[in-house]
Amino acid sequence: MSGSEGVLLPHGGYEKLRSYKVAEAVYDATVVFCNRFIDKRSRTHDQMVQVARSGVRNISEGSGSAATSRKSEMKLTNVARASLSDELAKDYKSFLIQAGLRVWHKDAPEALAMRERLKHDVAPSLPPVPDCTVRLAGLAGLSEFVAKAAPELAANAMLCAVNQAAYLLRRQIESQSRDFVEKGGFTERLYASRVKAREAGTSDGSDRSDPPDNPSCPLCGKGMRQRFARQGTHEGQPFWGCSGYPACKGIRPFAKESDGFDKSD
Repeated sequence: MSGSEGVLLPHGGYEKLRSYKVAEAVYDATVVFCNRFIDKRSRTHDQMVQVARSGVRNISEGSGSAATSRKSEMKLTNVARASLSDELAKDYKSFLIQAGLRVWHKDAPEALAMRERLKHDVAPSLPPVPDCTVRLAGLAGLSEFVAKAAPELAANAMLCAVNQAAYLLRRQIESQSRDFVEKGGFTERLYASRVKAREAGTSDGSDRSDPPDNPSCPLCGKGMRQRFARQGTHEGQPFWGCSGYPACKGIRPFAKESDGFDKSD
């Protein structure tokens, strides 16, 4: 969704982000993994599912919040990253260690091959495999792979996917930060729009709504408007105020023609 019109910042469109697609696949596959390998009565089952859900839902919530708050967008995106990197990844490592299974090193041949396939929805040019052989064909097949693979393969595949999602989210936060520094946030955009509207209303150097016999500002020369003091010893009394306020704070005392006010003053 574009925020080019009005004061709302650009937001929405999170479904197209690779980080969202990977996080969503991680959530779906985590449900499959937990139902298969973790006792449903244990707290670990529920916590892993909820953490995986947090990883994907905070991306969408952050995208929606971006319309009025870059700060909220970055905060929620970081919650998604932390849920995956600091919680879910450690749960999968704990599963492998407690089951006496091998945790693949990030540079192990199996991990490199798995990460390469997860870069694509469907990995290209894969050779045929024998019947009854379980193989991960890409991100789109992660849940199906986890449902059939041996525990070590399934858990390490999930670790690779979780780490990939966390990496993409970290890059996303860095991009959001740069965008905020360069373009500012919602408050700055709102102020800029207000200033632009004021300038458009006085683009000819005077306020056309002011009657022609109103005096000119002694500071900037713009037309003046009759105003009333809101406080102090002159509360309720009229005075002339510059139409360019608050940029210009020029004033004149208010006096009627019958009081001898000289318009040429």
